[in-house]
Amino acid sequence: MKKVLTYGTFDLLHNGHINLLRRAKELGDHLTVAVSTDEFNALKDKKAYHNYENRKVILESIRYVDKVIPENHWDQKIQDVIDNDIDVFVMGDDWEGKFDFLKEYTEVVYLPRTVGISTSKIKNDLLLVNNG
Repeated sequence: MKKVLTYGTFDLLHNGHINLLRRAKELGDHLTVAVSTDEFNALKDKKAYHNYENRKVILESIRYVDKVIPENHWDQKIQDVIDNDIDVFVMGDDWEGKFDFLKEYTEVVYLPRTVGISTSKIKNDLLLVNNG
């Protein structure tokens, strides 16, 4: 079985997230998604609308996702690859080159982002609507 791993906050789920998950799953037989915990988001100065448990439940309901694990800190990726017997590590191409250190442990693939959508764009659009 070929196992794939990706990471993210996955807040305000949108078609860009679904496209990433679908394309990641197409690279193997089993997709594990590591989701940033609320505590880790706080360390990154990032605030999610949905808490970790809600984001985990939402992701677990998506047919492309086989397993959800917590992302607690930046440095856990090597151990996650080893512990979960990962064959392919996938991230959006906005992270291109940032995870090449994992090539010693697994294949690393950067997938193109879906044009015109992001959680940041949704948040900004909502601010404009509410302040406009």
